[in-house]
Amino acid sequence: MFADKNANRIHLRWLPYLASLDELGRYSWGSAALAWLYRCFCRRTNRNVVNLAGPLQLLQSWIFWRFPTLRPSRFHGFGFPLASRWATYLLKNDAVGQRVVSARLLLDRLRVHDFVWEPYSSAEVAAVIHPEILVDKHCRLWTAITSLIYFAAIE
Repeated sequence: MFADKNANRIHLRWLPYLASLDELGRYSWGSAALAWLYRCFCRRTNRNVVNLAGPLQLLQSWIFWRFPTLRPSRFHGFGFPLASRWATYLLKNDAVGQRVVSARLLLDRLRVHDFVWEPYSSAEVAAVIHPEILVDKHCRLWTAITSLIYFAAIE
């Protein structure tokens, strides 16, 4: 989740948090990953930065769930975790520039009904989610508005 731009190394600062597996549950790792992704976006706005770090698989999954026109075909199955739906999707390195132009054109032509506001509310998704997650007390957790804290930054 907190890999560098090569996606093959992480900073040593995470090692103390892995020393005790019993303590891992005390942290909101999802929130930390989201804050780290936001921080990586901010760093990417610097014109000298050419690569993007962060949990890009989560970003890609979010895009595919929310923008049906951008998602690849042949990925109709549902499983848990939901981000695993596109786990086997690999981009081809051919025509990269053309894909960027096509994606920008699709984004420019988006209308309100082209964005899926509640992608996880379908019956197919609910079938693979543990029912306890959908209880009201848990819904309040994942719809909360709060600060995102990633040890080095607060978003």
